[in-house]
Amino acid sequence: MRFVCGPAGFTVPGMDGAMQVVIYGKAEDGQVSVGGYARELLDRAHLEISPQAWDFLSIALSVVAADFTDLRAKSADAWTRQISLEIAVLDPVFWNAQARALEAALRFLTTDQWTLAFHPGGFGPPAQMQVLHPVEDSVVLLSGGLDSLIGAIDLVEQGVKPYAVSQIVRGDGEKQDLFAQSLGLNRIGLNHVARSPGQQEPSQRARSIVFLAFGLAVATSLDRYHRGETVPLYICENGFIAINPPLTMSRVGSLSTRTAHPEYLGRLQQIFDAAGINVQIRNPYALVTKGEMMVGCKNQDLLKQHAVASTSCGRFQRFGYKHCGRCVPCQVRRASFKRWSELDDDTWYVYDNLNQDDLQHGRFEDVRSVGMALANVAQNGFEEWLGHSLFSPFIHNRQGYSQMLARGLDELGVLHRDYRLI
Repeated sequence: MRFVCGPAGFTVPGMDGAMQVVIYGKAEDGQVSVGGYARELLDRAHLEISPQAWDFLSIALSVVAADFTDLRAKSADAWTRQISLEIAVLDPVFWNAQARALEAALRFLTTDQWTLAFHPGGFGPPAQMQVLHPVEDSVVLLSGGLDSLIGAIDLVEQGVKPYAVSQIVRGDGEKQDLFAQSLGLNRIGLNHVARSPGQQEPSQRARSIVFLAFGLAVATSLDRYHRGETVPLYICENGFIAINPPLTMSRVGSLSTRTAHPEYLGRLQQIFDAAGINVQIRNPYALVTKGEMMVGCKNQDLLKQHAVASTSCGRFQRFGYKHCGRCVPCQVRRASFKRWSELDDDTWYVYDNLNQDDLQHGRFEDVRSVGMALANVAQNGFEEWLGHSLFSPFIHNRQGYSQMLARGLDELGVLHRDYRLI
């Protein structure tokens, strides 16, 4: 599917019939809009954002709008899409030079085929009469999830002073506020607010790129950045979910999310470096399981206070802002609470008893996938199950990642044994 993305009225010759995406503005009937609310919030915050970081935000918003609009069910294999984006930016010469690198990163993230081209005419960051350069030394993405909560706690306990950036998601806003306030963090909540005239693609595997783009934009507004220093951008995700190895042969490609995978983050870092954006993406938990994150959290009292309120479920909105209890992220969460053992897991799970032998509980696809992975390891060995999951030029410590994944599977094994699933 072809998209033309830019301010209202932006056109590209020869692209008749392409879907028009209005970035930072209101769409007409039959068009897609994205980013208007985020621009308004950033304007109100009086942040001075790097033009290159703003261009990346425009690109990320375009990607999310296309991902939101182009239905996988209409593709030849009912999954892989051919997506072509023509995007208005401030610096089309630079971004056209980076188009292949961006396409590779997006292809890894979503397993779709992306083609990007850039044109002059894009919006720049909001002009500020009164500019603020926040004094924080870094940015942390604070989603309302358990991992981001632990990450923020640990950073504060280590003396780091991060600025918290959240992607506003219904059901998470209050806890994002609560977590930030309990840590004494300044926080900005942003949302891309994409609106499409037709049916919306439910998988939305590219959505995470805009969260990172929000973090990047804020990072370039910090006083530290404007003094020429490197600003860390923390995306705190346990290593097991970051790698998200296919549990079975059927769970391949973008069926397993890659939001914090070292290859995806590494490819983006190369692009930021080429753009001269002095921001470094860091995941301090790349070699740590979720259970180990909980055990090692540097303020156990604060974790006990907020852990149950955090969100982990991949289907949280679908189940009325409750944890389903059976998706892979929920199983990893439940296993991590068992590993931690400092507090009963009082999370309300829609499907709580995984021992119940029906298609909604013990025989649900994600539960069976974990069980099959555990059985595969028991029968054929860990390396056979792992396969090519760690074959990436961006993974340099294969042994460390392999050991972490083995420990993560062990945590899931404890959960499944407790429910007599294995």
